[in-house]
Amino acid sequence: MSLTKASIIESLVTELNLNKNDAKVLVDNFYQEIIAALSSGETVKLTGLGSFKTIEKKARPGFNLNTLQPVEISPRRIVSFSVADKLKQVLTEKARAT
Repeated sequence: MSLTKASIIESLVTELNLNKNDAKVLVDNFYQEIIAALSSGETVKLTGLGSFKTIEKKARPGFNLNTLQPVEISPRRIVSFSVADKLKQVLTEKARAT
């Protein structure tokens, strides 16, 4: 099972008795806040879950896996996620229980 935007909306409708449209607006706004913060280079901290931050990658040499020809990998910005200690602890306990 995957946690999807639709499943989050459905959970808000079921558990908080929100109407579906209000739940969709809430989730969309939450996503947009995260996207806006990351786009401007800010770190997004979700307590108990972890932190998202952007990292600037420099241009570097690489190669095409099909042809093995050298190519230049262009500079880019990526998103990195660091797991919160609380979540690490929960996952470790679940792994030990199985």
